[in-house]
Amino acid sequence: MLLDKDLQSVQEVRDLVGRAYEAQKLFEKQGQSRVDAIVKAIADAALKESRRLASFAVEETGYGIAEDKHLKNSFVCEKVAAYITPLRTMGIISEDPVRKIAEIAVPMGVVAAMIPSTNPTSTAIFKCLISLKGGNGIVLSPHPAAARCTVETARICSEAAVAAGAPEGLIGCMTMPTLEATEELMKHKQVAIILATGGAGLVKAAYSSGKPAYGVGPGNVPAYIDRSASIAKAVKDVLTSKTFDNGTVCASEQSLIVDAPVESQVVAELKRLNGFFLTEEESRKLEAFAIQQNGKLNPQIVGKSALWIAQKAGIEVYPDTQALVVPLKGVGSEFPLSCEKLSPILSYYVVDGWRAGCELCKQVLAYGGMGHTLALHCQDPNIIRQFGLEKPAFRIIVNSPATHGAIGLSTALPPSMTLGCGTYGNNITTDNITPLHLIQVKRLASETVEVFPSWMQAGQTSAHPGQASPSDDQLRAAVASLVEAYLAAKGVGLESESLSQANPAAPEKKMGATKEMPTAPENVAPANPELAVQPVDFVCEQDVRSAIQNRQKICISSKAIVTPAARDLASAHDIIVVV
Repeated sequence: MLLDKDLQSVQEVRDLVGRAYEAQKLFEKQGQSRVDAIVKAIADAALKESRRLASFAVEETGYGIAEDKHLKNSFVCEKVAAYITPLRTMGIISEDPVRKIAEIAVPMGVVAAMIPSTNPTSTAIFKCLISLKGGNGIVLSPHPAAARCTVETARICSEAAVAAGAPEGLIGCMTMPTLEATEELMKHKQVAIILATGGAGLVKAAYSSGKPAYGVGPGNVPAYIDRSASIAKAVKDVLTSKTFDNGTVCASEQSLIVDAPVESQVVAELKRLNGFFLTEEESRKLEAFAIQQNGKLNPQIVGKSALWIAQKAGIEVYPDTQALVVPLKGVGSEFPLSCEKLSPILSYYVVDGWRAGCELCKQVLAYGGMGHTLALHCQDPNIIRQFGLEKPAFRIIVNSPATHGAIGLSTALPPSMTLGCGTYGNNITTDNITPLHLIQVKRLASETVEVFPSWMQAGQTSAHPGQASPSDDQLRAAVASLVEAYLAAKGVGLESESLSQANPAAPEKKMGATKEMPTAPENVAPANPELAVQPVDFVCEQDVRSAIQNRQKICISSKAIVTPAARDLASAHDIIVVV
């Protein structure tokens, strides 16, 4: 007798997690170079199959454009892979000889990865790469509408990993995705963390699973074109982003907000680039088709072309129409098309001045896009700064397509297919997710200050009976040795006179200068009124900056400790005097 599909899928998840868990325990013992070789093998194999996987995704889901999905796959296999390659994620990842702290990377374990139907192959490749780079195993949960292309992507990644030396089972993928199986995956005791990419319900379920989770929020992205912008480029950027893969990337522009003085130029450019402006009647037809009675987006329009959507809505447009532009007078439930549309439908607004544009951007973000992304086209640095300070979005893409800028293709942001929205979007991070989010850091910290009870006299602080306490000279020499070791590791030379007084009879020197300075009696102000009266025993960079600002000198004692940063800054400004 055949088992119920839900029971079969739940059992499949348990088997996949069990294999990934055992494989990960072996995998985490491999060194950085071996892990890097396996990750490279996955990226290379996926890149070879990129175009086929892209076509497979469009064929199965009906979403997007094959050539654009190929570009997303290639972006992950090339740019993401190149970015993560030099990252240290295994074993000792940093050592600080001065602070006596060593940091050691520890993998999280098995990653549960939810894969969306809009970007199934690129997201699957991405999550495999960053999970294994961190020394983790991974089990993928495909969207039911994209199960076959996701399973095929996982197979390619897994076979490449095993061929390069990874344990069998390190990458797993559900072949029978069901709600029950996905819940089992997220709550499985051997799953360490969840990477949730999908709708609000899925992300909420991930956060409610009892496991650590990285979720993402919706991206109702506004784009503001200021009067100072390069109009031709701004419009081209907006349409390039909005039409990329038929708008399936959550960072694509959903609303275009135009400064009144340049409206005519923007409209002309939109029409020249095959944007089609809808009349009020056509807008009502589109709304009736694109928005369901419950107020939610009709999933049929997701990833479809502007021409297809217009025909289904009963709107006659030009055959070469690239985007449907819908003039609106407000934002919110009374204006349903002001929501995230995941298709080449662009809401359109006109405002008078950047402050009005600023406020309207906030309203758009508040209607389903808090914390995600905002696009700004402007040449005025003051306005750019104000948008950065005031907007509730954690990726503000300036003079670039929002889609390509947010994922790090056209900007220097960390390249990623998973974009955090911070607390504004109910996420734990604002970052573009990378392998560094999938490791834990263990720290070895050695004693730098000896601690003893208040009732113990200073002369009795030795940890062992009969052991003499270090003298001041010994302590000073120890500190000097630590600082010199640190500077030597950094390739910086240091005059011994600034750290220790091995020869007390030698004349004191001004920091950073060869000219000898006369010594001053203790607690007596130097002749120069700018000099501090009381010599100090420790100087940090902030002390030097304060002295520069107040046009003062800093007097230090012969036992003083000066941090390397403070010393370099002081030398440049002739601030420190030894007394």
